[in-house]
Amino acid sequence: MVHALPTPAELDDLAETAAAVCASMETVISGRSELVRLTVAVLLAEGHLLLEDVPGVGKTTLAKSLARSVDCSVGRIQFTPDLLPSDVTGVTIYRQLQHEFEFRPGPVFANIVIADEINRASPKTQSALLECMQEYQATIDGTTYQLPRPFLVVATQNPIEMEGTYALPEAQRDRFMARLSVGYPGAASEVEMLDRQEISDPLAAVHPVATVAKVTEMIDLTRRLYAAPGVKQYVVALAEATRTDPMLRLGASPRASIQLLRAAKALAAMSGRDHVLPDDIQDLAVPVLAHRLLPSTDARLAGHSVTESITAIVARTRLPISNRAAAPDRRATG
Repeated sequence: MVHALPTPAELDDLAETAAAVCASMETVISGRSELVRLTVAVLLAEGHLLLEDVPGVGKTTLAKSLARSVDCSVGRIQFTPDLLPSDVTGVTIYRQLQHEFEFRPGPVFANIVIADEINRASPKTQSALLECMQEYQATIDGTTYQLPRPFLVVATQNPIEMEGTYALPEAQRDRFMARLSVGYPGAASEVEMLDRQEISDPLAAVHPVATVAKVTEMIDLTRRLYAAPGVKQYVVALAEATRTDPMLRLGASPRASIQLLRAAKALAAMSGRDHVLPDDIQDLAVPVLAHRLLPSTDARLAGHSVTESITAIVARTRLPISNRAAAPDRRATG
């Protein structure tokens, strides 16, 4: 498929708006610029985000700051063991006076869905999100409903406390474009956070800096960025290396390759470039691939982490000779 590359003016506008969203989020999440940047990149790549870390480090706050920085609909689901699939997707009820059925949409029918502590719900309820995250639709009582666009699921989970939790299955984890860890703030950032929280909640002061229409336009522009054949071959080479690595029991799926390239395009667009560099792929290799892979028995016995395997694969995989092929008349092959 041949399409026109974004113009310099379009890219400048995209980068400026993305920077404004990042700046808005950083008024709440201080000292974590890279985390914020990758979160916005997942939004522009039309992916979904899994935030995994210990309680109290700001996972839900990060999701809320993104939701408030964009003028869009927001749904929040607090996952608990007794949560039902219908509590997520919605339910059809019979209105006796009107003698008709009425569909009442669940919180998943929003532009940004915050799935808090997703691993506390049963696998049956977790699976209610599978169709939504992959196909951007929900089927309830035999009727399929389209979800709004853009559609982003930001899920949080605590990897430490295992009592009363259900680990996300591989198929569910593969739906998330990236997994990020919030981490503890630095001492200076934590002091700044105390100052901000002393009088009022900084989230209350966050106002939208982008509209739904603007974000949708940015997503469409991101898709039009150019990825040279060598860059695509590099993505596939990384994925294939994970499938043959003796330290990994489960390698990256083709979906992982697709999402790695899409995320790289978003990162490039936020930098004002109309093409993807190998550096973009390398920066995203761990966030996009790590949660999809499983270590082998030998790796677990040796205390070798999946992140270490990916880092080693990136280090030994040959870079493409050319970052970017010619794109005459600002047209490129998708």
